Amino acid sequence: MGWVEEFVAKAENRELVIGVVGLGYVGLPTAIGFHDAGFSVWGVDISQKTVDSIKQGVNPTGDPDVDDIIPTYGKSGWNITTSVTEAVPNCDVVLVTVPTPVTSDLKPDLSYVRDAGISIFEVIPNASRTIVVLESTVYPGVTAQTWNPEIEKLNRRVGIDLEIAYCPERFNPGDSAHGVRQVARVIGCKDEEIGKALVSLYGKLTSGDVRYVGKIEVAEAAKVIENVQRDINIALVNELARIFPQLDVDVEEVLSAASTKWNFHRYTPGIGVGGHCIPVDPYYMIQRAADVGVPAELISAARAVNRTMPLHAANVIHEIMYKAGVPSGQGKILFLGWAYKPEVGDPRESPAEHLHEILEAKNISVSVWDPHLEASSYPSKVNIIEDIYLANEFDLVVLVTAHKACLEIDWERLGQNMRRKIVYDGRRVLNLKSLSKSGWQVHAIGKP
Repeated sequence: MGWVEEFVAKAENRELVIGVVGLGYVGLPTAIGFHDAGFSVWGVDISQKTVDSIKQGVNPTGDPDVDDIIPTYGKSGWNITTSVTEAVPNCDVVLVTVPTPVTSDLKPDLSYVRDAGISIFEVIPNASRTIVVLESTVYPGVTAQTWNPEIEKLNRRVGIDLEIAYCPERFNPGDSAHGVRQVARVIGCKDEEIGKALVSLYGKLTSGDVRYVGKIEVAEAAKVIENVQRDINIALVNELARIFPQLDVDVEEVLSAASTKWNFHRYTPGIGVGGHCIPVDPYYMIQRAADVGVPAELISAARAVNRTMPLHAANVIHEIMYKAGVPSGQGKILFLGWAYKPEVGDPRESPAEHLHEILEAKNISVSVWDPHLEASSYPSKVNIIEDIYLANEFDLVVLVTAHKACLEIDWERLGQNMRRKIVYDGRRVLNLKSLSKSGWQVHAIGKP
């Protein structure tokens, strides 16, 4: 039996040991998923706080789907540590799920990918042919360009000591129907046999389609354009939400009418997009396009639209406050929600932060209520409301995040404590007609 055949047989029998480096929003569910599928798992994170939380069975991420599924520490095949040196030599496959953010000047920050690779390559046993798989979102060429020079510096041999591959994560935090055990996966690898071997492994993790797509760059590109496409689609409706109110037309009425056509894809405008994917990944594609001398004009324009939506919303809100007679310097606004998406306690890249900064700069006081976030999740200068019904003397409520709790508040009770009953729906999910009938002055993104 050859090496590949032996690997496939071990995958089938759940005899492979899987390492996961980076136990955040992607890595922890991935580690749990492989353990749930019957594999022994070594989870590694450089944060002692994260490791301690996981060992105690406490979810360190903001994804509620992870709350009750963390295996008991000490359970067979569940090993959690801060030490790559301790974990990697035990593993047949090591998955790298570290952050790939952008810098302050919107350039890709690959330091986490590079550092994780070095720490792993240094301790891989000789001639073990350990497979190292990058799952973090990158632009085409990053895996090879970032890791191959480090592999050479360490005198490690691809094909003998290790193999490298790319399999982008795709699951959607807070969406139990599209978790790591359900979504389709694509695998890129220079060696087709290794790629097919990984198909057999990931096929045990997910019920979705798993396929080898060729070289690493194909899989890298597939992942980044998935989020680029969403950014462009969202940018279109956000731009329309700026245009149509100037024509005395409600963008939501237009979108509802257009969606009666069979091939129209319905998106909803909002005050901005957040999270670790859509506000970040397009910059990776923009950078790679610039490297090869091709302008990414459409991608750049879409990113500019979505990035400036908080500014647009702030200007509209400021005008509403002015027309309502709120004296300059005395306005008070209440945000409903801060997290970047509903039902998830994740504040990363939330447009709420930018909107908050702009309104505060306009001398408007802002307070926030988000039942999914701990106080430590907010920037230091944010005023947090613990009990929504103790909020009083506000002039305007802004729906920032469509948490179920935000949608189901008692609007009559909240209105009794308001100085002015004005609401701005930043997500177009509220029943504006009902609120208007109950005495609220209603405004919304894209509404004249």
